[in-house]
Amino acid sequence: MQATVGDQLVQHGRVVGQHDKIGEIVEVLGPKGSPPFRVRFEDGHVGVCSPGPDTEIRHKETQM
Repeated sequence: MQATVGDQLVQHGRVVGQHDKIGEIVEVLGPKGSPPFRVRFEDGHVGVCSPGPDTEIRHKETQM
């Protein structure tokens, strides 16, 4: 999984009725665009994420 600053990280809900968490990648901490990523979520929370299988990256050039 590769990302750059400005891409969106989407953590899909794991339980029926649970909403997706969407955040903007503000820093890439791994080599060559790989995880972990520092992410600012919609609620203002900033955290470090190592994405799992329920996560997708939406690259900024395709977010229209």
